[in-house]
Amino acid sequence: MAVNWREQVVLVTGGTGSFGRKFVDIMLRDFQPRKLIVFSRDELKQHEMQSAGFDSASVRYFIGDVRDRERLLRAMHGVDIVVHAAALKQVPACEYNPMEAVKTNIVGTSNVVEAALDAGVGKVVALSTDKAVNPINLYGATKLCSDKLFVAANNIRGSRDIRFSVVRYGNVMGSRGSVIPYFMSLRRTGALPITDASMTRFNISLQEGVDMVLWSLEHALGGEILVPKIPSYRITDVATAIAPECRQEIVGIRPGEKIHEEMITASDSFNTVDMGGYFAILPVSAGYTVAEYCELRNARPVAAGFAYNSGTNPDFLTVEQLRELIARHVACGEAVD
Repeated sequence: MAVNWREQVVLVTGGTGSFGRKFVDIMLRDFQPRKLIVFSRDELKQHEMQSAGFDSASVRYFIGDVRDRERLLRAMHGVDIVVHAAALKQVPACEYNPMEAVKTNIVGTSNVVEAALDAGVGKVVALSTDKAVNPINLYGATKLCSDKLFVAANNIRGSRDIRFSVVRYGNVMGSRGSVIPYFMSLRRTGALPITDASMTRFNISLQEGVDMVLWSLEHALGGEILVPKIPSYRITDVATAIAPECRQEIVGIRPGEKIHEEMITASDSFNTVDMGGYFAILPVSAGYTVAEYCELRNARPVAAGFAYNSGTNPDFLTVEQLRELIARHVACGEAVD
């Protein structure tokens, strides 16, 4: 169902982060919603966004924390669409401060769900991560729980006309704390640290991440976890693309880190469908079967045992392709801090 954006009031939690800024930029440039609410807890970043030109008459800045349900409820008054991007996502920080991660990523998500239900919001989409699949660190475990809360929210909506869905993708090219800007900052040292020479990752740009959220808002029936079909890269190829003159020093895998990213497991395959540009993991308890969903969305079930892993992905970026993408999306400023 097409969204008439000019009539919509949209709220994005974590709106001053890398994704949030790109989302706001695209909303203002291409869609012009009736009102766009940036909800975050950092007043300095909000000031910096306003100073950078994100100060349209339709934009509102709300200082608040997703841990505060009452503030969320006030912010969502009259809102039609919510994009939930707020999270604590740095793996070491979450390991060292576990209850802070739980309060933001789990309790905060529960607050978003409850506030959206009580405020009469129409559509809500949450950002997930590959680390929520077979999690081996606390960040991934909290995001898995967050995904479950969002999917289950569709079971308690009652007669409310509201849909909750999730989009899941891996590392965003050039986002804060990611490997590409880190490697770029080390070029002059003559050496780049490589955790494991066989390590692979999926690749997605901020633009593609926003496009996926917008697609889900128009097509999701509620309860899906949507996963994009995107290429992989080898970490050694990224290092070569950024600094071919640097030596690559193997430093060993870090605690809580995987060699390959996973976004769909073989156990998910029985409820997963192929939608062309995306996969959708369907909820076990929903108002539709896999067959009904396929008919409604022109999709097809994946083969039993199918898994989506960055190491076995048939589509890999070359060094030349990586260099071109970095120049386009990182060096030219798509990745915003």
